[in-house]
This record gives sequence, C-alpha cells and structure tokens, in this order.
Amino acid sequence: MTKKSLGFWLIAAVVLILDRITKELAPGLPADGFTLIPGVIGLRYAENTGIAFSLLSGLPRLTGVLGLAIVIGGFVWLRNKEFVALPLTGLALMAGGATGNMLDRLIRGFVPDMIETLFVNFPVFNVADSCLTVGCVLVMISLLCRPQDWAKL
Repeated sequence: MTKKSLGFWLIAAVVLILDRITKELAPGLPADGFTLIPGVIGLRYAENTGIAFSLLSGLPRLTGVLGLAIVIGGFVWLRNKEFVALPLTGLALMAGGATGNMLDRLIRGFVPDMIETLFVNFPVFNVADSCLTVGCVLVMISLLCRPQDWAKL
C-alpha cells in the first residue's frame, strides 16, 4: 500500500466514522430542531428515503443497491490509479460519503439528515452529503485546473 493510497483510505474512513456518529446522535434532536448559528445553520432530524433532493423517494433498497454498485465500481476503477493530492482527497471524501449513505439505505431503509440551512430554503442534509459535495468540487477543480493529472487515466 502506497502512502497516497493510505491517505485515501484514512480520509474515507474518517468521513465514514464522523458520518456514522452524527447519524446515531441525530434521532435525539428536538422535534422542531434548534439553531446553532442564528440565521445561518441549525440541526433538525429528517429521514430521506430517496437520493439527492429526495429523488427516487420510497425506493431506498433500489438506491442502496445502486449506491453499492457505484461504490464497488469506483473502488475497482481506482485501485491501480495514481492521483495527485487534490483529486485523491476529493475522491476519498466522495468514497466515504457515498459509503455512509449507501449503508443507511441498505440497513435502515432511509438516510438520516440533520443539518439545516437557515439562510436559504434548502433540503436538510448530513455529513456524508457535505463530503460528497466538497469532494465533487475538489475533483472538478482538479479537472479544470490540472487536466494533465487525469490524462493518463
């Protein structure tokens, strides 16, 4: 195992652990939630049986199996690739987040969400969703700013 692949697995594992901890604590939130930073962010428990923005709601097992296929496919594709730090970090964040949400869909039949934006009307989300988003942004930045890093893939 190379130093880079160890970093990938460490980031993905930390994301998964943080996601699991927050999702275990989320059901204990007050029913109407509470404010962390007034006008900015709060915590409120919600259950999402779909994927992003509640698409495919009511089909958690299907979305879980699709998520499992994507996670496995991604790991198979990535296992022999060499990446520089930025895309590697982005892919690790995405792997940890996708694994966390996929496990919830398969085990619970829904994904617990708990982070609520108060400054804009936006769906409640979780740590895994945040890591997926940040990971995608990092990968996009690396694709736009350093396409030569992806040319050999």
